[in-house]
Amino acid sequence: MNENFDITYKALFRRYYPSLIFYATRLVGEEEEAEDVVQDVFVELWKRKDHIEIGDQIQAFLYRAVYTRALNVLKHRSVEDGYCVAMEEINQRRAEFYQPDNNEVIRRIEDKELRKEIHDAINELPDKCKEVFKLSYLHDMKNKEIADILGVSLRTVEAHMYKALKYLRGRLDPLWTILFLFLWRL
Repeated sequence: MNENFDITYKALFRRYYPSLIFYATRLVGEEEEAEDVVQDVFVELWKRKDHIEIGDQIQAFLYRAVYTRALNVLKHRSVEDGYCVAMEEINQRRAEFYQPDNNEVIRRIEDKELRKEIHDAINELPDKCKEVFKLSYLHDMKNKEIADILGVSLRTVEAHMYKALKYLRGRLDPLWTILFLFLWRL
């Protein structure tokens, strides 16, 4: 067994599984079936471990594979349960709306997850660091204004900001480059 693939596979699973479940649930409408869809995709990925090269396109591959499998589930459900024309139309609209080519849908799903991860990281900061960080980045205040409001020295504010940013860089390392893009949207 390729140990590097095993490590990469586990990392991919941890990173993408929750958002793929969310995405698949939107497609098939039931979480239990969504879990089956996502698990099938990861099993297929594992089966192809000797023939697949995991690179920058893995996210697109996973979403496309979930999309395809979800469509198969919808088709099977349609045949098995003898769905009426109205249900087939609803499923078709759902499939069209949530297709991976619709970047806005994927962006909204990932934005929500990213915001939650950023909020969680900020809330893990020590109280003073958190307060200084929020005043600076969420309320757009200058260090001098923060120092005046909190009744501390400018140097103390700078130290808290340094500590907060250092912690957040470590905690959100893969997300750090886009962190500030989303801070303005929080």
